[in-house]
Amino acid sequence: MMRNLDMTALRSFVAVAEEGGVTRAAGFLNLTQSAVSMQLKRLEESLNVSLLDRTARTIALTGAGEQLLSYARRMLALNDEVYGKLTANDFEGEIILGVPHDIVYPAIPPVLQRFAAAYPRVKVQLLSSFTTELKQQFKRGEADIILTTEDDLDAGGEELGARQMVWIGSPGGIAYKQRPLKLAFEQRCMFRQMAQARLDAAGVPWEMAVESASSRTIEATVSADLAVHVMLEGTVPAHCATLPANCGLPELGQTRINMYHTRQGHAPMVADMVDMIRAAYRGKPAAQAPVTVMA
Repeated sequence: MMRNLDMTALRSFVAVAEEGGVTRAAGFLNLTQSAVSMQLKRLEESLNVSLLDRTARTIALTGAGEQLLSYARRMLALNDEVYGKLTANDFEGEIILGVPHDIVYPAIPPVLQRFAAAYPRVKVQLLSSFTTELKQQFKRGEADIILTTEDDLDAGGEELGARQMVWIGSPGGIAYKQRPLKLAFEQRCMFRQMAQARLDAAGVPWEMAVESASSRTIEATVSADLAVHVMLEGTVPAHCATLPANCGLPELGQTRINMYHTRQGHAPMVADMVDMIRAAYRGKPAAQAPVTVMA
């Protein structure tokens, strides 16, 4: 007798595998942990196999789970493609999303993928720039949604969370030990003046070794062990390394990741993308500041 797999349960299974646990998967799916666990149990019972190794401290896939994951991803992609093409044809147009370069990864690519599946006829233009420039573009009506990294929250904004700022250097490098400390920053980076002020307060002499408009130039300089830089925890590229807390450099504190979005025009599409971004950064809707529409 032919049997059908539960697509909802498959989606929960893939989310657990990709997010590394039930808690994060539940936040990503906007479900309770118990609901996700129940779907996993139902999927295992329908296949009569164990998909997760629950004996380890962290959730790992069994051999059967690894095999199913490949199939599940393809099934969900095809499901989402069919659903999007047959149900979202009325939605066309373009959404402009602005994101600072240092928080594009890892959250934004999955958001773009999910949105494309839901709205295949809508073009998303991704702008990557500095917070100050993105806010100016948003005020001029040149972006529908922007994310920012900043200390405060302006009217109409929504805080998605706070992230620790960290010093980064070359893996195994010694640039952080040199005095004056050599710094590498983009010319309009919002972390630049803050880092300089913290160094001054701590009595650490410094000099600006590299100034550039290109983030790639800064990363290359740091990777070559010619200077240090500041980034958000969790966004450090593989060719750089987070410096330890006892490296002799001052504590940097946290900064906010905020979101601003238009409440005019492509309302349903923008609202859905906003929900996807919330899920990616927070796992649940966030409290909003008083609303002031920026045209």
